[in-house]
Amino acid sequence: MSKPIYLDAHSTTPVDDRVLEVMLPFFTEHFGNPASTTHEYGWAAESAVKRSRAIIAAAIGADPTEIAFTSGATEANNLAIKGVAEAHHSRGRHIVTVATEHNAVLDPCRYLESLGFEITILPVLSDGLVDLEKLEPALRDDTILVSVMAANNEIGVLQPITQIGQLCHDRGIFFHTDAAQAIGKIPLNVQQQNIDLMSLTAHKIYGPKGIGALYVRRRNPRVTIAPQLHGGGHERGMRSGTLAAPQIVGLAKAIELGVELMVEDNARMLALRDQLWQQIQALDGVSLNGHPTQRLAGNLNVSVAGVEGNALLMGLRSAMAISSGSACTSAKIEPSHVLQAMGVADELAFASVRFGIGRFNIATEIDQAAQAFASTVNHLRAG
Repeated sequence: MSKPIYLDAHSTTPVDDRVLEVMLPFFTEHFGNPASTTHEYGWAAESAVKRSRAIIAAAIGADPTEIAFTSGATEANNLAIKGVAEAHHSRGRHIVTVATEHNAVLDPCRYLESLGFEITILPVLSDGLVDLEKLEPALRDDTILVSVMAANNEIGVLQPITQIGQLCHDRGIFFHTDAAQAIGKIPLNVQQQNIDLMSLTAHKIYGPKGIGALYVRRRNPRVTIAPQLHGGGHERGMRSGTLAAPQIVGLAKAIELGVELMVEDNARMLALRDQLWQQIQALDGVSLNGHPTQRLAGNLNVSVAGVEGNALLMGLRSAMAISSGSACTSAKIEPSHVLQAMGVADELAFASVRFGIGRFNIATEIDQAAQAFASTVNHLRAG
């Protein structure tokens, strides 16, 4: 029996062979601790980490000293949000974010709210974009941080982070963006976009799981954050813990490939997405969630009227691997908070699926997926 077609690339991606190739020597031959400065095993690992830091920094217009390695985007988000709050609470205790953020942003904000911080959660328009006219008046004298993701993990919507960064910069407010879904897929430049903190991860762009990074601006203005892990003072005191050289090398290679192949990958995935959408929208009662064009090339999120959501996923699982939303919250029996924030009715939110087309999908798979989707929907509607 053949495996289902993998169309869940926003959840995670397979490691690209080119990424795996550069990682393998650091599991075996160059296995030293990058902090071991007295012998060649440590020097080799330290040199690889240094090269990787430079590659990642170049991809986003940063300086290598502004990159701190973490275990992934969730840790990077926590470090950014809680780190700024703890370091700058004397200046203000107000933070602004958006209702459609990943829970790795919303949950740290809720935690800070329990400690006495005030959190403003901005609504979004029906297409998932933040309303800039509501953002500007939400900024106050005691606002210390704004956190808005670059690309949404469920609906793929690309937020106007350049305009948001400018609004924050003009008011002396730190701007953080969760770029877990965006890095290597859209152009990012922390200088041009006035980004002060940026969270990154490897496993959404064909790199290994368990590694990410946080960009922390050190120039004009210098951002200070309080560490959330203590012990050893690694990463200039921001994140203690032995650096995972194989994963760091993999993160850098994945980002390097993403930037190099961005135009080619996006053009091909956009064509596949349009191919899929053209076929499934022929079904009555199928609606697109999110902005039709201002979204990731490989993202398609749809609601299907007249079917039960779990039955739809169960009916499709032998044909394709897709999800109903964030993999981090898929166990919860409740509609997507992203779709709810957009005003999608609960009945349709429950009956929504997310297709995540990736680098290795091909046109025949898309045709097979569309046929299986139509067959399953028609079967469920027939009762």
